[in-house]
Amino acid sequence: MDKRDLSGQFRERLKALVQRSGANQSAFAAGVGIDRSALSQLLSGATTRLPRAETLMNIAERHRVSLDWLLGLSQDEGLTGEIRETFEIEEGGGAFDRTLLAKWHAEAAGTKIRYVPAGLPDLLRTDALIEYEANITSRSRESQYDETQYRIDYTRRPETDMEVCMPRHMLDIFAAGMGVWNEFPERLRRAQLEHMARLLDELYPAFRLFLYDGLARYSIPYTIFGPYRAAIFAGDMYLVLNATSAIQTLTRHFDNLIRAAIINPHEAAAYAASLASLPPRRD
Repeated sequence: MDKRDLSGQFRERLKALVQRSGANQSAFAAGVGIDRSALSQLLSGATTRLPRAETLMNIAERHRVSLDWLLGLSQDEGLTGEIRETFEIEEGGGAFDRTLLAKWHAEAAGTKIRYVPAGLPDLLRTDALIEYEANITSRSRESQYDETQYRIDYTRRPETDMEVCMPRHMLDIFAAGMGVWNEFPERLRRAQLEHMARLLDELYPAFRLFLYDGLARYSIPYTIFGPYRAAIFAGDMYLVLNATSAIQTLTRHFDNLIRAAIINPHEAAAYAASLASLPPRRD
């Protein structure tokens, strides 16, 4: 194949990967170990030179494609000649900023994070709620404090784009002091809802909360880290999916949760505030 043809094929495949990743050029470049100007040059066609072998391997590894496909030598996008792990298990515990979960957040910076929480979203919880839930679960309160603060700091970064879906009835149950929250004092529930409303207002639109109809849709808790991986929460463990097809399936599932939303992000803060002002429940 002529060098110019090879370069052109590579450029088109690289453009496809950048578009498919959902990342901006700076984030994509950082993810494969080059700077933004080098990526722009590769995408512009200003040169017929291919990047270094190390860069080619980084792109193929990071975006799970074969080198033959990346260079236009094959129509088969799948990896060949190696066995990749498509499923991992990560145990929880320890300081959050030193976990793989924090590493995955960092790697996905600049792409969209999609998140279905097991309870109230971690970054929206007050210290009082963290303390209460730590007393009825086996999770360390210190690691939960770390996780909450890390997620708040992450969400305040200018490149953050995070969507969260949870069933509306979970918030209603919390406000009423039912279920696992039946012993969480009313004044602390009100404070939690007011805190939640303030953060939802402050962090919008980088952080967008959708409340869906839990009778129409069901979901296990999980997080999708851009196009790279998905982590399914299972108690004290995360079941991590690395296969592109699995990530795409969960992304479609998340999109269906959004379609079932009955409270949209621009309404979420007001809804939480309205729950905080409800009269006390009388048994």
